[in-house]
Amino acid sequence: MKDDILTVMWKERKGLFRVQGRRTQAIMTLLSPIFLAVFMPWQMGLRWVERSMSLLLAFIVSFILVGITIPDAVAGERERHTLPTLLASRLPDRAIVLGKMATSVVFGWCATCLVLLLSLVTVNVTHWQGYIVFYSPMLLLADLVVSLLVCLLVAGLGVLFSMRSSTVQQAQQLTMSVMLFPAMIVQFAALFLLQSDSRLARLNATVGSLSFGQFVGVIVICLSVPTAALLWAALARFRRARLILSE
Repeated sequence: MKDDILTVMWKERKGLFRVQGRRTQAIMTLLSPIFLAVFMPWQMGLRWVERSMSLLLAFIVSFILVGITIPDAVAGERERHTLPTLLASRLPDRAIVLGKMATSVVFGWCATCLVLLLSLVTVNVTHWQGYIVFYSPMLLLADLVVSLLVCLLVAGLGVLFSMRSSTVQQAQQLTMSVMLFPAMIVQFAALFLLQSDSRLARLNATVGSLSFGQFVGVIVICLSVPTAALLWAALARFRRARLILSE
C-alpha cells in the first residue's frame, strides 16, 4: 500500500503544475498570502511571534492552496479523459485517493511553512532588535498542527466534490462555497454578540479564562472531528466501479 501511495504521489507531483494555467493560477493565488505574510508582521512587530494572529495566516494559506489543487483529483482526470486509464491500473482504490490527497496536503502544508518563515523574516528585518526573534514554541506548534488539520479537512471535502463534479472549476466552486459557510456563520454570530453588551461581556469572560493552550485545544478539536469524518467519507465513497459507471 505504501509503495502504491508513493506511486500516485509521484504521478500527481509531476502533473501538479503542468496542466495549462495551473502554474499561473498557483502563483497568482500565492500573492495574497505572501502579501499578508509581509504586511501583518510588519504592522504587528514583535507581537507577531507572541500572539495568535499567525494561526489565521496558517489557516488562510492552507485553505487556499489545498482548495485550488485537490478538486483536480478526480474531476481533472475526468476532464483530461485519463480517468478510465487510472481506474484500469492495478493500484488499489485507497492508494489512489490517499495518494492524490497526500499530494495536495503536503504541497499546502509545506507552502504554509514557507509563508510562516517569510513572516518571521519580515519581523526580524522590519523590527530588528539586535538578535533574531523566533515564534514561541507553543505558537509554532499550534501553527503547524492547525495548518495540517486544515489541509486534511479541505482535502477530504475536495475529493468528495471532485468525485461528483464533471469539471475542476465546478469542484473548486463547491469546495470553496462549503468551506466559506462556517466563516459566514461565525460572522453572523459575531454581529449578534455585538448587539448586546451583556452577551459580549460573557464571551470575553469565557475566552479570557482560557489559556493559549486551551484555546488551541478547542480549535484542534473543532477541526479534528469534521476532518476525520470527511476522510472516512472520501475513502468510503471512492469506488472504482461507481466512477467507471459515471463516465
